[in-house]
Amino acid sequence: MTGTGARADIGIPTEGDLPEVGRPAPEFTLKDQHGQEVSLASLTGGGQAVLLVFYPFAFSGTCTGELCEIRDDLSSFANDDVQVVGVSCDPGHALRAWGDAEGYRFPLLSDFWPHGETAKAYGVFMPGLGFAARGSFLVDATGVLRWSLVQGPGEARDPQAYKTALAAL
Repeated sequence: MTGTGARADIGIPTEGDLPEVGRPAPEFTLKDQHGQEVSLASLTGGGQAVLLVFYPFAFSGTCTGELCEIRDDLSSFANDDVQVVGVSCDPGHALRAWGDAEGYRFPLLSDFWPHGETAKAYGVFMPGLGFAARGSFLVDATGVLRWSLVQGPGEARDPQAYKTALAAL
């Protein structure tokens, strides 16, 4: 894990907060930007690995930059073997407007209510701020967590880290 380390006042995640690599990833069911329910089991059930990308807020500069990097090189992140999925605590309507504005061609899942429950399950919810840290998780097609990376607020992730993790899958 990289990032700024634990800060109790805002709850920046530490390594001990995260699900363990090599163990089953936490299951979830959330609605996407179009109101359709999406579960981890439905994503992996088709034989695809899943790259979960938690981010703090739609329409924010760093989040938009990170997801646009994925959008602009989507074939390096998503293909017949891997699905990219963005997750935030934003409401679905905000995700739809943002996804449409930015041309994202991958699901954006709303962890709005119960607020941050999936982010909590993945150890990236920051209760002092009310949103998810920049957590990235690679779940293989059998539902096992294979890789994770967490950055604190305002710290952009290096897209090469995703590519390295995907290559090792």
